[in-house]
Amino acid sequence: MIGCRWAAQAAPGSRAALGYTAALPLTLASSMAKAEQPQRLIAENRKARFDYFIEERYEAGIALQGWEVKAMRAGRAQLKEAYVFVRGFEAFLFGAHIAPLNSASTHVVADPTRTRKLLLHRSELSGLIGAVERKGYTLVPLELYWKNGRAKLQVGLAKGKKQHDKRAVEKERDWQRDKARLLRRG
Repeated sequence: MIGCRWAAQAAPGSRAALGYTAALPLTLASSMAKAEQPQRLIAENRKARFDYFIEERYEAGIALQGWEVKAMRAGRAQLKEAYVFVRGFEAFLFGAHIAPLNSASTHVVADPTRTRKLLLHRSELSGLIGAVERKGYTLVPLELYWKNGRAKLQVGLAKGKKQHDKRAVEKERDWQRDKARLLRRG
């Protein structure tokens, strides 16, 4: 039974006698622990937030090879020069660099910058294709992270910033920093 108190009726040395007051089925307990796992960041594209106005964000899976998963677990991935393009009804990540480990598989030739397929729902893909081709948006990789043991890529639907927009954002950030500094000094 869930939520029952066994401490009063427990045999000496049993789990209930040691202070456990409720028994959860093993499958329920393990699924709760799995659902509560936080997202672990692998790589981030900070330059994208500086160069683009991010309108919408999408989460995409990535088709990876075994050595790439091992390298990503070791934190050897970069999104600096990467971009996403759509061809047909498929999305691809181009230019992301995943450095192979020295102990990676010897029978596979590791290409660190190979084109990787992104896994999105067809409805998301059709919306992205319409925005990219007709409205002049671009797709930018923002973050690479683990979610429930699977590698995910956060893709942003973005418009490019002009040079004066970048200057205005930087000026506003400097003013906020100076204002906070003045308020602290009182």
